Amino acid sequence: MIGDGFNSIWFVGCGNMGGAILQAWLDNGLDSAKVTIVKPHQSPLPGGLQSQPDYPKGVSPDLVMLAMKPYQLDDVAADLAPLVGDNTHVVSVLAGTEIAILRKAFPRAGKIIRLMPNMAVTVAKSPMILISETDEVALKNQMDQLFSPLGPPEWLENEDQMHLATALSGSGPAFLFRFIDALSVSAAGLGMNKDQAARLALAMVDGAATLAAGSDDSPGELADQVASPNGVTRKGLDVLDADGRVNQLLHDVLKAAMERNREMAEEAKA
Repeated sequence: MIGDGFNSIWFVGCGNMGGAILQAWLDNGLDSAKVTIVKPHQSPLPGGLQSQPDYPKGVSPDLVMLAMKPYQLDDVAADLAPLVGDNTHVVSVLAGTEIAILRKAFPRAGKIIRLMPNMAVTVAKSPMILISETDEVALKNQMDQLFSPLGPPEWLENEDQMHLATALSGSGPAFLFRFIDALSVSAAGLGMNKDQAARLALAMVDGAATLAAGSDDSPGELADQVASPNGVTRKGLDVLDADGRVNQLLHDVLKAAMERNREMAEEAKA
């Protein structure tokens, strides 16, 4: 059952990502009575829950989910840190905010864990990218149990990899959405009804992703299997592959996103 071992879970902020995580947990059986949502303004929340402007007094939570904006960390920590005990795990989805900064903000916390999901948590399809201060098997098992219903957990070997993982998995859906949109816009430009082009592009990507996920062959191998010599698909692939253009394009895309994540990490240290 989701939340086993945690009697008190505090969400600090509960916007798009925090709300998606909480909704997925509730859908998978989390007892809403365990949840406290602290945010300054009341707004619609998953499960009909209500937020509150202040933290409960006289108790340390078992788990804190930091889901506000990164720039709010110092203000949040000023009030929250005194309430965090050595029994409290702190899980942060704050982009570009490194473990050392989180540890400085919450010196009394038990374990600090960084998490990078994407919005596919709403359909239990988001890679749940994780890194913590420790490689303790018990901690990893506990986090896997907590987050696996939202998507497959992926533990990084070192924190520096979080910059690239954020670009690939955290930002990746936006890049894929742009590609899907480009396919449909291009088909419409070549004469297809734009609504039909959009439906076909989306259905094609959905089916292709399912096929790739269930195959023992790599996506690159699958592409070559679809393409007959001198056939229709091969002609299209020749355009993508010419001078390594698609690889170079996506290299540049990931590099730009990765470097921005590094910049955000440096800004957070300033």
